[in-house]
Amino acid sequence: MSDRATRATRAQHDDGETNFVGYLRGAAGCSSRTWRRLGVVVALVSVVACSGGDDNPPGGGTGATGGAGGVGTGGKGGATTAGAGGSSGTSGGNAGSGGSAGKGGAGAGGATGGTAGSGGSAGTGGAVDAGGAGGAKDASVDTGGGGGGGLPDGGNLDATQDTSSPPSDTSGDTVGGNLTVVSVEPTARGIQAAVSAPIVIHFDRPVNRASVTNKSLWAYGRWGGPLRPAMYTFSDSDKAVSFAPPARNWPAGDRVTVVLSHDLAGADGTALRSQGYSFQYTTAAKAASQTYAIVERLTSRTTSTMLTRTYGGSVADLNNDGFLDLMTINEDSADMRIFLNKGAAATAMSQYNAFTQPPTKVGARASPSETTDFNGDGIVDIVVANLNDDTLSVLFGNNNGTFTTSQTPLVGGQPRGVVVIDVDGDGDIDIVNTNADGDNMSLLKNDGTGKFPTGQSVDGGPGVIYFDSAFGMGTASQEFGVMAGDMNEDGILDIVIGARGIMGNNRATVVNLGTGNGTFAFGSLQAPTTSGWQLVVGDMNGDGHEDVATADADLSTALSLNTVSILLGDGKGKVNLQQTYTGGLNKPFAIDLGDIDGDKDLDLVVSNFSGNWQVLLNDGTSKVTQSQFWQPAQSASCALLIDIDNDQDLDLVVVDEEEDQVVVLRQSP
Repeated sequence: MSDRATRATRAQHDDGETNFVGYLRGAAGCSSRTWRRLGVVVALVSVVACSGGDDNPPGGGTGATGGAGGVGTGGKGGATTAGAGGSSGTSGGNAGSGGSAGKGGAGAGGATGGTAGSGGSAGTGGAVDAGGAGGAKDASVDTGGGGGGGLPDGGNLDATQDTSSPPSDTSGDTVGGNLTVVSVEPTARGIQAAVSAPIVIHFDRPVNRASVTNKSLWAYGRWGGPLRPAMYTFSDSDKAVSFAPPARNWPAGDRVTVVLSHDLAGADGTALRSQGYSFQYTTAAKAASQTYAIVERLTSRTTSTMLTRTYGGSVADLNNDGFLDLMTINEDSADMRIFLNKGAAATAMSQYNAFTQPPTKVGARASPSETTDFNGDGIVDIVVANLNDDTLSVLFGNNNGTFTTSQTPLVGGQPRGVVVIDVDGDGDIDIVNTNADGDNMSLLKNDGTGKFPTGQSVDGGPGVIYFDSAFGMGTASQEFGVMAGDMNEDGILDIVIGARGIMGNNRATVVNLGTGNGTFAFGSLQAPTTSGWQLVVGDMNGDGHEDVATADADLSTALSLNTVSILLGDGKGKVNLQQTYTGGLNKPFAIDLGDIDGDKDLDLVVSNFSGNWQVLLNDGTSKVTQSQFWQPAQSASCALLIDIDNDQDLDLVVVDEEEDQVVVLRQSP
């Protein structure tokens, strides 16, 4: 073993982990593990019943065609008085069925419960039925809850549109009182959107045009960067709003996130629910040969003896020339190095320029990273997790291939993965990261200008929020990999977390459901056969639900599972193990997702730190088999599936962290 290879085992570095392209990876030094469980946020998801301020107010709402509403829960009675039942709601029409009756309140001290209230009838052409309202409330009696409203269009999914009903607004509004998203284009969670497809939002009523701005409705691509539209198109009597893709279209194979804030409003004065609305889709790649040729080998070193340990990175068009540039994150040199794409000047043997001098400084032992637009200026920003500093580097883009450091907020012990999503519906992008040694998660809310808290939240006040990924519903230790996706299809992005475990124990894949109010709730936990050092999220079997693939590894050869696990989502927040792939894997520290052969399903590239890079092709049902592999000079650490030359197929950029080398492979047509 070479001296550089030997360095991979040292206690300080303790891995060959990878979070290349922002997919989480991380390793953990277990020899001096610090337990820093800094707090727990427990989010309880429940239906909120509206109480009447006056005796027996009307409870029937107007609503779109839909299914029957749920049953409201009664209030609790006073010391000797029974709880009053909800009154019957007034009719708003006859299209959908009304809310079911509310349950009577339970009396305290042996008193009799209150009478159940009747549900309200559904109305036509309006919002979802509000159901029956609660009864009166006085000093000693709480009201019975109203019946829930019906789902628009029954909550059914159309073959080309996502029409799943959004959940109740936790601020107290009832679904139906709000401006409501009926369907979206391209299809939410779809994997074959045209790169030139416009984004279209269909609402249940006309929108207030003045509320539609590039802060309240916009998009960002993982590779394509932010899109803050300068113009919107209104159609269908202002019930549909659309905007065009970027001038040069989205890159092939990009994962696009569309953000709607709660500032959007209807022409009738109603607002979008307080949680906002977000959805994601992936752009299509064309059919390809799977024949790759090495274009060039780029070094991340300034001199041959100045080691950098390139161990992560991302991609974006940083100088607006329409071609994807590379950003490598370097642990030993504690910086980010940018390789600008030559674009139209590229040749068969040269696609990228040498990295730009001087490098951009980040923290010690930096690795995981993600791009977005934090400050709303339409320019690519990036966040980088610094393992040894327990910090994040938030960098604002300058639109010319350079960045300026904005902040370095302190988070938990050894931040191993990071995601960038809107957690509270205000339309700006927040940060969630895993903390391996902290054995928890951090949540940092954006203040709207791209600034994040620098201290811990106390009693729910401003600050970094810490929470346990398992929420007491199981045990998941050393959270590593993390990625966002709408796992329960409610228009609020969730997170999937890979827990590496400790000495082979407490391994798990955990789904945390976004509530839209700045917290998460427990979704599901799959254990103990996965240990996601890194993971990816996407629809792998074409059923319209998000699935998960994990790279299951450990620093210890004896403890490393050396598998790739495919877990299929049910669209309700749960994932179930479908396949465990074992073909020749050896410490798979990274995994990446994309349609490599252009056959309209998502394939995998696995980076084995003590082995090779493997391409695993999907048969369309989520079953994967090895197609080809490449040997590294020293260590196969990371990979990027991107279109380097704008020919609409996916090329490969792979990283050898021991060699400090970036290898660019172009796929032949």
